[in-house]
Amino acid sequence: MDEFDAQYEAFKNMIRTQTPEQALNTIKLFGLETAIAQRIAERHQRETIEVREMRQPGSVVRNNRETWYVGPQQGDRCWPALQDLLRKGAWSDAALRSLDEASTKVVSMLDHPMERRFSTRGLVVGYVQSGKTTNFTALIAKAADAGYKFFIVLAGIHNGLRRQTQLRLEKQLVTPVLDQWHPLTGPDGDFEAPPGSPAAFFTHKSEQHVLCVVKKNVPRLKKLKEWLEKATPENLRNCPTLIIDDEADQASVASKRTNPLIREIIDLFPRGGYVGYTATPFANLLIDPTADDLYPRDFIVNLPKPDGHFGTEVLFGREPIDGEDPQDAPDGYDMIRVIPPWEADLVRPGREELDDFLPEIEGSLRTSVLYFWLATAARRVRGHGIAHSTMLIHTSVNTLVHESFKEPLDTFRKSVVDLVGAGDEDLLAELRALWDAETARVPGSEPPLGEREVPFDTLWGELAGVVDDCRIILDNSKSVERLDYESEPVVAIAVGGNTLSRGLTLEGLTVSYFVRGASTYDTLLQMGRWFGFRDGYADLPRIWMTAELRDWFRHIATVEAEMRRDIDVYMVEDKTPLSFAVRLRNHPALRITAAAKMRDAVKASSSYGGQRVQTRYFRTQDAEWLGANRDAAGRLVRRALDVGARHEDGTVHGRHLLRNVPHDLVLDFLARYRFHDKSIECDTALLSQYIERRVKAHGGALRTWNVAVIGKPGGSPEGFYEFAPGIAVARVTRAKLEMTGHEAADIKTLMSPRDAGVDLDLTGSSEINEEELKRLRRIQSPHTGLLALYPIDRLSPPTSRRREPLDAVDHVIGVGLVFPQPRGEDAKVEWYSADLKGVVSEQDELDAMDDAERAMLLEDGR
Repeated sequence: MDEFDAQYEAFKNMIRTQTPEQALNTIKLFGLETAIAQRIAERHQRETIEVREMRQPGSVVRNNRETWYVGPQQGDRCWPALQDLLRKGAWSDAALRSLDEASTKVVSMLDHPMERRFSTRGLVVGYVQSGKTTNFTALIAKAADAGYKFFIVLAGIHNGLRRQTQLRLEKQLVTPVLDQWHPLTGPDGDFEAPPGSPAAFFTHKSEQHVLCVVKKNVPRLKKLKEWLEKATPENLRNCPTLIIDDEADQASVASKRTNPLIREIIDLFPRGGYVGYTATPFANLLIDPTADDLYPRDFIVNLPKPDGHFGTEVLFGREPIDGEDPQDAPDGYDMIRVIPPWEADLVRPGREELDDFLPEIEGSLRTSVLYFWLATAARRVRGHGIAHSTMLIHTSVNTLVHESFKEPLDTFRKSVVDLVGAGDEDLLAELRALWDAETARVPGSEPPLGEREVPFDTLWGELAGVVDDCRIILDNSKSVERLDYESEPVVAIAVGGNTLSRGLTLEGLTVSYFVRGASTYDTLLQMGRWFGFRDGYADLPRIWMTAELRDWFRHIATVEAEMRRDIDVYMVEDKTPLSFAVRLRNHPALRITAAAKMRDAVKASSSYGGQRVQTRYFRTQDAEWLGANRDAAGRLVRRALDVGARHEDGTVHGRHLLRNVPHDLVLDFLARYRFHDKSIECDTALLSQYIERRVKAHGGALRTWNVAVIGKPGGSPEGFYEFAPGIAVARVTRAKLEMTGHEAADIKTLMSPRDAGVDLDLTGSSEINEEELKRLRRIQSPHTGLLALYPIDRLSPPTSRRREPLDAVDHVIGVGLVFPQPRGEDAKVEWYSADLKGVVSEQDELDAMDDAERAMLLEDGR
């Protein structure tokens, strides 16, 4: 390690107890040369940018957040201990690397714990049963190593999930480094105020971190709040705190008592972060951003789907989303078995039938139970993967219905034990036919499943033991006996309702019999306990449900894919939770979430409707790439003139406008122009398919376009760029952000708000912002798109700090597209989003222009 590397490592150690700015000032006081301090600052900034711009996990982050965390450091204790534990637990290197990257990304979104004051609001979106608990355990470990002291985990609303979470955190976080942690709660009891003053738990001098796992239960939260209020303001001010809200869409949003209590607890800490974790973030994304609530105003992180995870689209498939080849849309595995409507009615009685209800183990229910025992026997033959094996029966929320299943299932189990023991030929034939049919529909040995096939004759020897070991467990709010996976291997048929519907993991879940109705996306998804990992039996899971439920889950898989694409597409820095609202597709028979949680939502446009899209990243050293884009732009302008587009010459103002350009010329340009791979929102296939869909829709929007050529007002002739004879403007300057390199030179902003209205009459508009431009376009040009071309000078010297010369090998063509808001063209499908009207303010989008250009723009009234 050379001298500078050693100095940089010393700086990183200092930012455990100081902000980066404070640490730089400290090392300067010790006589470090200004040039060395500057190199240290630049290297730290470069490393934070690398973390922030990691493509996985994708994220949306509020502008101007100063990131500081660059990953685990020497001397950390909590994260290395967790990492070692997971490695010993057979986590692969790839899975550990993914967990490391995801948790580092989230920690980097938090405020530095030594900032004087902060209140972060963030959201992490995972998948149902995908390891979110491990993800936030890693977040807690790294945040603890980085200087956060007090941790509150809000663990759902049921005792089972709170206990499960407490046990996981104790095993993975506390036990490996006991001297680092002081748990305030245990597995067998929710929060109770410890004796004595709470001051000792909040001293910044203590080396211990405090952990508290609490249900989202009003009496418990009140106890916690009252105990915290006994601490002095100074105690709380000196205690950087992180609150993790597991299942953040449940009880936390739009609840009359729980939501205010959570916010009051957050507000007690002058230095506090709140991060919600959920696989069903629909309610969280629709919170009013202008209210003092839990809207994720600072960041949204989209966790990648782990390898081997069985998610919605893996099981149910989904429809193609915009810009996707239909061949690429997954169809799902052949693991869904349809329950006829008349059979479903026999296992979910109406209220008037409850007293006399007794289910019969016949038809699809009988088949599903028999298949569960066969699959469990096959898993025993294979002898690897998790030892537990569970079947879920979920037909009703009513506990009387659950109780009515126990005796018939027990009677059926005992009869099968006797018949298998006696070698009954009829049952043997039935089981053989069932096994052969199922394994033919899902061949286990074929990729990507890659499991060893188990012939019927091989599993037969294990079957009697499986059926004999099987227990019938009722798991609901009244149950005394619950699912317990903490001791010997379990084989169980679990009958239940809400206690099995969220957060709680059913270990080794192999078969689900599900006819429970639901009216919202989030409720339906959370009841899908069959999502998760199926190590050693990826070919064996089966789900029995009605055709209607199957179609609903397929629709929700499509909604999820669109939602995650929104987060990934808009993870670029100038699209944030306060400037872009993630959109959610509606369904005619289902609500996105409960009505109370949607009260602040507004209808949104699909895809690009009402949006402004612009190029931001460029390959400045790729002459062929730059030349192809120049050719594409010149071809578009020449062909527009050839077909008679109306030319409005605004040379004096640095612009030309061509009106009524046919859309096929725009599509041809998009096919030829090369967007940078990092410009995710500028996806050629997405843009083209959206235009084609709007053209074909009723009303025929986007049939014609206006093409603008925008340059610098004035300028000398040698600085002009010619697109076609008579169409030339002075080149604009767009310096790049510091340390963004040549492969992805980042200019951040191309278009000014006034450029986005270059084809509109702005007379009488005192303020030009996004909402005003959308309003004017709806009135003046509701069916016409705008495509703007910018000739960017290859040198583009900077005019402000944190900018560098563009320094390209050739002049660069920037592109901006403005889409009008749809007027009924997409009426068959509705999208909803949070209402951002009250929070969006005009950003300084002219910051990339030099002072002279800005002054000229203002002077000529543009």
